Amino acid sequence: MAPTRRDFILATGGALLLTACRATGSRDGSASTAAPATAPANFGLVQRFPDTPLFTPGDVRLAVSLTDGSNMMSSGPATFTGWIEDFNHVKITDVVAKRRDQGVSVPYWEVRATLPKAVIYTLRFIGDDGRGAAFEVFDPADVASPLTGKPMPPFDTPTADNHRGVEPYCSLTPTPCPLHAVTLTDALKSGKPVAYMVGTPAHCQTGTCAPGLVALVDEHTRLKDEVVMVHADVYADNAGTIVAPAVDALHVQYEPIIYLCDATGVVVDRLDGVWDTTELRERLDLLTAGK
Repeated sequence: MAPTRRDFILATGGALLLTACRATGSRDGSASTAAPATAPANFGLVQRFPDTPLFTPGDVRLAVSLTDGSNMMSSGPATFTGWIEDFNHVKITDVVAKRRDQGVSVPYWEVRATLPKAVIYTLRFIGDDGRGAAFEVFDPADVASPLTGKPMPPFDTPTADNHRGVEPYCSLTPTPCPLHAVTLTDALKSGKPVAYMVGTPAHCQTGTCAPGLVALVDEHTRLKDEVVMVHADVYADNAGTIVAPAVDALHVQYEPIIYLCDATGVVVDRLDGVWDTTELRERLDLLTAGK
């Protein structure tokens, strides 16, 4: 019998979940002020990726942080060895998780894997508390947001010249970011790779949107016109009560998010929830190299 939604909830075993900010609310966590240099015995995994229909069969990226049972940990090893198992505890693939900690307040470990089916999986690290981090891979027909390998839908995002009813058009302070020169629609017509970020620096309660946007702006300075970069804020009002049209157009319930598209406008990669400066640079360099 296929596992049900209730089975999935039970399968998480109460594991902590620290998602990205959401247009309908946020969850937060704080780092331990005196975390050990290595992971403690029976450490827990804290999910840094959304729990909405997102992953589909094929390549997936998972980001997790560590907890000692009371606090988010601010330290840990450079890599973890682990595996991904299905709902029946059958190992599907081995993984190596890489620590990412540059420009983020709480480090996370990046895992990339290729998963064959739309079922429930659990990410495990050697030495964890036995619960790991459960997540679901969906049939593409059940995922409304843009899919990797498919064209990015165009949308007329707010620009500095035309806010399109979004005020402020960029909530980065003290000055708006420079990634509002063209709309996403025009960026996709440029014949160049595109990086499209949706995030709200002013209203993000998990502390990931502002540093994520600043990292993208730094990459914009580095890469100049090699990649057309576009940012769209999440809210249409300064109070953060009206969801912006760009969010509705994507059919997403979380942020921040970056879609990386090739020169033909096809989504080739995606960063969800959290990224540090090193991972973002690596993925952009792959994008410009056509990989």
